[in-house]
Amino acid sequence: MTDPSPAPHGERPDLAALQRRLAEFAAARNWQPYHTPKNLVSALSVEASELVEIFQWSTPEESARVMDDPDTAHRVSDEVADVLAYLLQLCEVLGIDPLAALAAKIDRNERRFPVE
Repeated sequence: MTDPSPAPHGERPDLAALQRRLAEFAAARNWQPYHTPKNLVSALSVEASELVEIFQWSTPEESARVMDDPDTAHRVSDEVADVLAYLLQLCEVLGIDPLAALAAKIDRNERRFPVE
């Protein structure tokens, strides 16, 4: 996956800009034929599993301290980036606005699980 360079003036890159960079990265390598929904979901699952592997067999306390070790923190950050990259690419291919989808899901969950 790509290693996003810092945004100008220390700003955080926005989601749309990251999606464009991912699309440009894939296009420059002629990877679009392979970026089908099925392949992207499969890749997303693999990357999510690699993230799970880091935490496998750790206690709840150990998992809460995972970012304390620089090597492990780097692995976690890389796997989170890979998961997000494939998720954003999947959203791009399927025409899903991930932020709108998340906002709608939170709205549904708030109605489904009201605070008593």
